[in-house]
Amino acid sequence: MSSQIAYNLRAFQTLKTDLFRQDFLLTWEHPEEELKAILNLAETFKLMHQAGQSFKSFDTGLAISIFRDNSTRTRFSFASAANALGLGLSDLDEQKSQVAHGETVRETANMISFLTEVIGIRDDMFLGEGHTYMQEVGAALSDGAEHGVLHRRPSIVNLQCDIDHPTQALADLCWLREHFGSVKNLKGKKIAMTWAYSPSYGKPLSVPQGIIGLMTRFGMDVRLAHPQGYDLIPEVVELAGKQAAESGGKFKVTTSMDEAFADADIVYPKSWAPYHVMEQRTRLLKVSDKEGLKHLEKDCLANNAKHTDWECTRAKMNLTAGQKALYMHCLPADITDVSCKAGEVSAEVFEQYRIPTYNEASYKPFVISALMFLTRMKDPGAKLEMLVNRAQNLYL
Repeated sequence: MSSQIAYNLRAFQTLKTDLFRQDFLLTWEHPEEELKAILNLAETFKLMHQAGQSFKSFDTGLAISIFRDNSTRTRFSFASAANALGLGLSDLDEQKSQVAHGETVRETANMISFLTEVIGIRDDMFLGEGHTYMQEVGAALSDGAEHGVLHRRPSIVNLQCDIDHPTQALADLCWLREHFGSVKNLKGKKIAMTWAYSPSYGKPLSVPQGIIGLMTRFGMDVRLAHPQGYDLIPEVVELAGKQAAESGGKFKVTTSMDEAFADADIVYPKSWAPYHVMEQRTRLLKVSDKEGLKHLEKDCLANNAKHTDWECTRAKMNLTAGQKALYMHCLPADITDVSCKAGEVSAEVFEQYRIPTYNEASYKPFVISALMFLTRMKDPGAKLEMLVNRAQNLYL
């Protein structure tokens, strides 16, 4: 076996986790040691895959995906993770199920779970709804298991909700860990999580919230920048400040993109809708107020248009820590003169960092694999050792 895989195995076996048959919904619900175990395991699986080694862990069972919003990277990452671990994949299309005829969440959750190990859910568009829906599904699964309907309660993995995008944020952290050499080396590094202009409205808050909610755990200097009025959920912003203080890092909110970029080691320019707009949008969607939604979109786009200068350009990148500064994005980015007339990032800057952003995205299937593995294996250290030894014997 490679020396890095052997080192990772030994390190993983020293880390305590308590995820067996649990859900993974918000990164800040989990201790730092558990997060480090996820990073370690994701990298180990990536190294094994790179070496052509299988990390198949299940003989049977289903992974169910429920996507209530569009997805490319996360959808295929979930499918890839399920396949790599040996699980069958089934996607619940609510329009083609009895949900469309009024079937309750409690009933659906049990009916899809008889031989299911993991359920991945994306529900990110309605503020106050996505995370609540995942909790509702979880409660239904617990009820089914307690009454003997389900032999085993499946685990839920949050593939993005209205509050957090944990698989994205953890993939981002994996990439930063690789880029800077270790998690320890991230301490003191300045990351600018900034709003950026987009010619669309209603983008979720969960990516910037996921970044400030995770990176403040590791002693980083986190700068959140957005125009006046483009606030995030107040409780998440407050949590980020508290976590930064506890980790020995820093957290500051500013209304200047230039200030956030100044001497930054990492920049993450990404559009999102204002918190109050998402609140209003959810209220209008609940009552199917189409005219109200049209007016809201028109007003929001007009307000966005006042901030077209919030673009990641060469001039902005020149404010950073120099050639070593890293541009990040969850993708797809709104690229000026490529995917839109004016957007989040200039074509020149995006092209310079295109391959690094692809490398950033490449960690997501392995992060999801790690979460599936940890939530379903009673002794993950012993199981990983078995997988590594099996791979070594096969490839001798």
